[in-house]
Formats: sequence, structure tokens, C-alpha cells
Amino acid sequence: MASLGLLIILIITFASPVSAHLSVSFYANTCPSVFNIVRSAMRAAIIREPGMGTSLLRLFYHDCFVNGCDGGILLEESTPANQNSPRVFEVIEHIKSQVDRACGHGVVSCADLFAIATRDSVTELGGPYYSVPLGRRDGRTPNLDVAHYNLPTPSENLDSIIAKFSRKGFSAREMVALSGAHTVGKSSCVHFRDRIYNESNIDAAFAAYRRATCPRATGTGDNNLAPLDPLSPYRFDNRYFRTLMNRRGLLHSDQVLFSGGSTDSIVTAYRNNPTTFSTDFANAMVKLGNLSPLTGSQGEIRTICGRVN
Repeated sequence: MASLGLLIILIITFASPVSAHLSVSFYANTCPSVFNIVRSAMRAAIIREPGMGTSLLRLFYHDCFVNGCDGGILLEESTPANQNSPRVFEVIEHIKSQVDRACGHGVVSCADLFAIATRDSVTELGGPYYSVPLGRRDGRTPNLDVAHYNLPTPSENLDSIIAKFSRKGFSAREMVALSGAHTVGKSSCVHFRDRIYNESNIDAAFAAYRRATCPRATGTGDNNLAPLDPLSPYRFDNRYFRTLMNRRGLLHSDQVLFSGGSTDSIVTAYRNNPTTFSTDFANAMVKLGNLSPLTGSQGEIRTICGRVN
């Protein structure tokens, strides 16, 4: 337990600077029970459905990276691709109703609940605990497909990925740390088909195994799923980096992190030192959560997270 306590202290001490408008104690007087409510709800949700935590983590990243962390992705009009995770939206609405019953309507934003629930998902899956600065307001604009040019694609090369993260203020090291979220979750055949049939920087036995459930022909088995980290698909740890070093990255955009390029040494460091990875990931998540939040009188506090007021 001493090592865990030290890790939490390091994360809080060395985390990225917090936005002047966000504060960990934002709801200390108006909704002190918010953290306990969210934690209990997420624990129950992940026990019922382990993939819930991974889906929520992915959606939070997409929300923040595209329009800033304003909960825009929760709106019903948002990206159709993200409607593949309907249970996530149900859980967020359930948490919102519980928090509003405890603290009143118009107090806690959906964007803040989203950020807390994401942290609790990481922790429940075995990842690091980190403090969540709060005070975000909810946006009124859906997170639409047209904005997805901001997001790295599964087939993207390293320089392009680094450039996209750099435009958001992230270093290559922070990018690799955030990519470590792929230690949990799954991806569809359509996103890794080209890699397992046409790339050379891949373990032959791994490629053959994945081909068994991902046929070469486009349109056949496109939605068949495979774990991003076969070593521990529902456990947040540093084994993802071992997977990359073994040339078993599922996506092209994963394997390019360890392919003789500038990030090889970072992957190696995270593979060799799980505490370093956990600390860097936690700090990068705090920074991600601080991307362009709406504060003060901006936006609104939604009554229903899936709809503007």
C-alpha cells in the first residue's frame, strides 16, 4: 500500500498545470457526495460489463480531442460511430439522475461527471488513481463526424500521429502514454485487416491467429472483434507495451510506436517500469481533461446529458 500511496502523491505533485478555471474542490460545498456516487455507479457498471470502462475511456478521449472536454459526444446528435456504445450513455444518464437527486438540478455538469467516471473506470480496471479538476460546463454542439480529422486513424503513421497530438499541446511521450489506454478494449476487423494481411512488421504467428476471425475479403467479418492487448484485455497495466515489442500490436497506429522510430525508447521504458507508465498516463489524462473546457457562464449544465436544455 505504501507504493500505491507514493504513486498517488507523485501524480498529484507532478501533474500538468490545472486550468485556472478548474478545481478538484469545485463541488466541495455544492455537491460533496459526487465522487462517491460516481465511483459506486461505475464499480457496479464494470462488474456487470467489463467493457463499459474501456468504452467510456475511448469516448472521453474522443470528446476532449475533437471539441474540448464539454460532453458534446454525449448528445444524441453526435457521431453515429459512437452510438455503438449505447450502454455508456445509459450509465452516464443514470449517474446524472443520482447526482441531481442528491445535489439538485443545475449543479453538476455532464462534462464533469464524464471526467470523473472516466477516472473511476481506469481505477476499477487496475489503472492509476488521479485527481480530476472540475468546473466544466456542457457544450451545446454535437461531436460530429466532420470533426474527426483531429483524431489519429488506425492506419496512421508515427509522424502524423505525433503531429496531431502536438497540435493539441501533447509531447510524443504524452502521446505514447495515452496510447497505453489500448491495454484495454477491442477493435474491429475492418481496422486491422490490412495490417494482418499486408504488413511485414508483425509476428507471423500472431497474424495467422488473427486472420482466423478476420477474413481477407472486405465486407466479410468487418465487425469481428479482437483485443487490442491479448495479454490482459480487461486489465489496465503496461503489458500493451510488451505486445508492441513482440510485434503483436493489433493496429498499424499501435505498432508504429515501436518500429525503429523515435518513440521506441519510450515504449521500452514503459514496458520496463509500470510505475513510470502509470504516473505519465495519469498526468496526461489530467492534461487531456483540461483541453478547452467551457467554464463560468459558457455553455450550460444539462438536465439530460443526451440533450441540450
